[in-house]
Amino acid sequence: MNRPVISITTDFGGSDYDAGVLAGVIWSIAPQAGIAVLTHDVTPFNVLEGAVILSRCVPYFPDGTVHLAVVDPGVGTPRRGLAAHIGGQYFVGPDNGLCSLLVEQARKDNLPVEFHALENPLYWLPAVTRIFHGRDVFAPVAAHLASGVPLAEFGPALADPVLIHLPIAQKGLYGWRGTILHIDHFGNLTSNLTSEHLAGRTRFQITIQGEKITDLAGTYGAAQAGELITLLDDSDCLEIAVSRGSAEKRLQAVVGTEFELVFQE
Repeated sequence: MNRPVISITTDFGGSDYDAGVLAGVIWSIAPQAGIAVLTHDVTPFNVLEGAVILSRCVPYFPDGTVHLAVVDPGVGTPRRGLAAHIGGQYFVGPDNGLCSLLVEQARKDNLPVEFHALENPLYWLPAVTRIFHGRDVFAPVAAHLASGVPLAEFGPALADPVLIHLPIAQKGLYGWRGTILHIDHFGNLTSNLTSEHLAGRTRFQITIQGEKITDLAGTYGAAQAGELITLLDDSDCLEIAVSRGSAEKRLQAVVGTEFELVFQE
């Protein structure tokens, strides 16, 4: 790429200055960089949800993109920072599992994966606070990386990065027990079940938070307004939604809410 691209994913929200200042730090070091904000609305402190969002977005970026991700409940503790080369792309953030699903997919595809600890303060801001490593460490490292600084310059190779795993769908006698992994702006609930778990079957009943949903819908618009439905989303994950409404509000669901899917004969 002629113009480096840096994506940003955080749990900072949009009401405080924290989100915007990351761009200022990046542009002060790499004024040529293009910045793509994936979201600042990861559920606070939810590393797994951040990992899911990255896994769904990163494949659509060109090789060489630097993905800056800051969901960092351990900021100020001895947790490490890392920079990584994952497939053809780069990741910068805390070593807490945020890049886990990217690493998992790269390894499945037999693509190279390389990790380095962030231990070289030459590439940080001059003054590093204990509570804002996103601004003081990760954003400047991302900018330097996008400007062509080799990965090894940021610190020694890291052999044991923290990796986390998605909750595994539990197979039952007549179906599956699934878990909600992400809730979007519309209140749609993304689960850890996919079309592979359905195995081509469209007749089933889902029970979640005391409500029942029958069968697979094709799309939101095909249902009546206010109808609780389930469908396969744009990443082939089973999603629970309310047509022109919010499943999150109706079901009082959160990331981690479980549900039962039972196939109907």
